[in-house]
Amino acid sequence: MANDMPAIYWETARYAMKTVLLAGLFALLAAAPATAERLILRVGTGHPAGPSVYATVMQKMLVPEIRRRVAAETPYELEVVEGYGGSIAKVAETLEAVQTGILDIGGYCVCFEPAKTFLHNFAYFVPFGPSNAEEAVAIAREVYDRHPWLAAQFSEKWGQELLALNGWDNYHLGTVNPWDSVDDLRGVKIGGAGPNLPWLSYVGAIPVQSSLPDGYMAMQTGVYSGWLMFPSAYYAYKFHEPAPYYTLIDFGAMGGAVVITANAKTMRRLPPAVARIIREVAREYEKVAARALYERQVKGLELLKTAGAHVRTLPEAVRARWAEALRDFPERMAEDANARGMPGSEVIADYIAIARAHGHHWPVDYVIREPQS
Repeated sequence: MANDMPAIYWETARYAMKTVLLAGLFALLAAAPATAERLILRVGTGHPAGPSVYATVMQKMLVPEIRRRVAAETPYELEVVEGYGGSIAKVAETLEAVQTGILDIGGYCVCFEPAKTFLHNFAYFVPFGPSNAEEAVAIAREVYDRHPWLAAQFSEKWGQELLALNGWDNYHLGTVNPWDSVDDLRGVKIGGAGPNLPWLSYVGAIPVQSSLPDGYMAMQTGVYSGWLMFPSAYYAYKFHEPAPYYTLIDFGAMGGAVVITANAKTMRRLPPAVARIIREVAREYEKVAARALYERQVKGLELLKTAGAHVRTLPEAVRARWAEALRDFPERMAEDANARGMPGSEVIADYIAIARAHGHHWPVDYVIREPQS
């Protein structure tokens, strides 16, 4: 009978067992012999440091700078247990890991929490946005500052404090085979993160929900024949090997798609000086990681060309046709968010207005109407 249980049962059971085991391990770490000045923090991500910029900067800048400042400015000894690449929590588990305290600080993409963080994906809902990743993160910060509801949802719903924003660089399309028009993509299976999959549906492609660690093998074995991906990761994950045709479409960089959050109870329990240092370093991280994201975007594109990928720019007429097919998408997503009790119209309209104030021009005129009472 056990073999007749649905797969989701076993996946849930494995995650529950993993949660119990990790919680026990961290309890032992916390109970280890220590002085009153010794503190322990668990930090992790589902994506690996190295290929993923946000995780790399967490490992190389956020954690070392917090540790350095705590040592220099407080009487406390800080030990940081780090777990990147899903070693503690996978990409779709990190929000819950921070919520339950398995992680004290976690970094994750809101794209993998489509129900819980639906509106936080606002940049995905307005395709062909700003292409500069550094600017996109700055725009997302303005949206968050103008709409405190976004940060408050982390604390009110999931017991977390939002520390910093990051995101992904400019999305393009890599494919196993060459193509010339959007009609060539009809019926072609293409992988994506989740909220960007409608970009494909609107032109007749078959979207497949997936994640970066699974992409290479899936394209190599023909599970799908393309991937919506930005240059930094497309090169870092070697996607150009099974899918060498990389078409520059400029769907835009997704500022705010990645968040760094802390368990709220952890932050309250920490000495005030240590909590303050974490908050200050996190805001520094936001700027450093945004700059690194832009630099990796530029470098990733150069490396793809050097590695022999077939890089070409989509003709403007084809891009305009694709954008026209998505003209109503932002409005639909705003209405969906409104129906969920979220300020969808306000947030998405402000995102468009702020991006325009930064000098961005969309290929179509997206209109977000005020919600009807």
